[in-house]
Order: sequence, then structure tokens, then C-alpha cells
Amino acid sequence: MSTVLVVEDTLTEMEVIVGCLRQGGLHVITAKSSEEARIKIDEQRPDAIVLDVVLPGRSGFEFCRALKAQAETSKIPVVLCSTKGSDMDRFWGMKQGADAYLPKPVDQDELVRTIKLLLRA
Repeated sequence: MSTVLVVEDTLTEMEVIVGCLRQGGLHVITAKSSEEARIKIDEQRPDAIVLDVVLPGRSGFEFCRALKAQAETSKIPVVLCSTKGSDMDRFWGMKQGADAYLPKPVDQDELVRTIKLLLRA
């Protein structure tokens, strides 16, 4: 079973995302900040990451860029999820190395589909 790390600081959003990924047959671990996520990545090496853009401390954009710059994490697919849904936000997210960018509120079927496609790639 593939493991997905969900990095989200809003409890309601976290519950929605975790619930739909679990219903999609995925194992889910969670973090509320990029600092906590870094620890989880080092401990458990997820197969994919769902990353909020607006986080306490280091933003999702910054964290994504750092993950993609390191050899040991550069191949982990990252899906950015954000209320920042403009074309410029999406463009900037993809420039940071994200493999996909989904606006919030997230379409649950699209999220599961996107994760499963990235895991197969």
C-alpha cells in the first residue's frame, strides 16, 4: 500500500483530504508544518506528498523547492493544494517543482486520481 504524507495546518481540510485518500486505498501520515513534515519524511519516506501552500513557518512553495533540490527527496511526487488558485499561483507552484497543483476546496475524486497517476509514473 502506498503512503501519502499530507501537510496541512487546517484541521477541517486535513480531515477531508485524509478521508478521501484513505477511501482511495492509500495509507496516510500527517504533518501540520513543513518542519514536522521534514521529520516524517526522514522517518518514513512517503511515496507522495500533498502539500498546502500556506503553512506556519516555511511555506509550501519553499518546502517543495527544497524537497526537489535534494537528491533523496527529488523523486517524491508533490501535489500542492491551496486556496491560492489563480493561474499565477499554479504557474509559481509548478516552477517550484510541484508535480500537480489543485485548488481548494479540493475535488476529492481528482485528488485521488492525481495521486494514483503520479504513483504509477
